[in-house]
Amino acid sequence: MLCTFAFLLITCSPVSGQENFSPEEWTMRAERTLSSVSSYTAVFHKRERIGEALNEKETIYLKFMKPFKVYMKWIKDPSYGREAIYVDGDNNNLVKVRECGLAGLINLNLDPAGSIIMKGSRHPMTDAGIENLVQLIRRETGRGVKNNEIVVINIGEEIVYGRKTRKVEFFFPAYVTKGYYCYRAIINIDAENDLPIKVSLFEHGDRLIESYGYESLRLNAGLTDDDFDPANPEYAFRK
Repeated sequence: MLCTFAFLLITCSPVSGQENFSPEEWTMRAERTLSSVSSYTAVFHKRERIGEALNEKETIYLKFMKPFKVYMKWIKDPSYGREAIYVDGDNNNLVKVRECGLAGLINLNLDPAGSIIMKGSRHPMTDAGIENLVQLIRRETGRGVKNNEIVVINIGEEIVYGRKTRKVEFFFPAYVTKGYYCYRAIINIDAENDLPIKVSLFEHGDRLIESYGYESLRLNAGLTDDDFDPANPEYAFRK
């Protein structure tokens, strides 16, 4: 699926006949949606390449609340049963982790960008959330549009996680030398709320480097501080 383009900004009409796609207008709509969202829950799908190795897909129940509170529980193997909480400004800005298996007998307090967490992840927990994802997309596509270095292909409609989405593909120039985050991105945008619910990013050679998905996304989920308290009786953190 590798393609060679003269890197001029183009928008291609999709087979479905939808209008051409503007990254700038879309990210503005996504940010407008997020500005009215105080919390959400989702089943978060994550797969990342660490060095040369493509990790197994992780499936995580995610809770997020503003200003920045994140709870994660791994609900499938690998790492089934792991839990993690990060609350900006609390716990000395460390991630509280209960590992799976026998390692779960003690709580760990870890630097969100430290070597232990980053050994198995491309991003610290402080990068979690849809807002950070939209900001990354806005930055990269905005630069590409400004410099006439992006190809935008509006593929059309696709059902993802039972939701109707618009599927859009972006091509960037040699991202290593130009400084772009990736070479190719495929994004599925929820047709109802304009949020990216599935994103796959590729490097040259069409190798997947990151894939993220937000299944069963529930906006304004009515979360409270108890949802981000390790003492919550629904959680298995050690007292």
